[in-house]
Amino acid sequence: MRTFTDLTELERAVGQHLGYSSWHTITQEQIDLFAEATGDHQWIHLDIDKAARGPFGATVAHGFLTLSLLPMLTEEIYEVANLSMGVNYGANKVRFPAPVPVGSAVRAGVQLQSVTPASRGYQVVSMVSIEIDGQPKPACVVESVAVLVP
Repeated sequence: MRTFTDLTELERAVGQHLGYSSWHTITQEQIDLFAEATGDHQWIHLDIDKAARGPFGATVAHGFLTLSLLPMLTEEIYEVANLSMGVNYGANKVRFPAPVPVGSAVRAGVQLQSVTPASRGYQVVSMVSIEIDGQPKPACVVESVAVLVP
């Protein structure tokens, strides 16, 4: 975990790779619960037998499940001390280059792109890549935007 004492110190790290999270294994239970929460019951996520004969050879995580892991994974990578709050502001671009088969381990890497003053604090833009252990393509690549308030 990399800790920045304040937003000025974070700003000096623009352009740097901040590190990687630990690996997180995607389970069928997690996929099932995400399907229930979102109403996305497509067979490639839930039907184990049919998915085994399908294009990926197993059930796969929803793309948005993978994306939703960002807060959990990135909080392991860095923090800024002395903030009153930090909120997700959105994403400028999201892609899902590779499927995440059930049982795969994923981790996030963060490249800090910018830290700029905003009306309610500072807007922080990071390129986050969620990698799949042993796979050449990432599961998700996203330009993530947060607002950090001192």
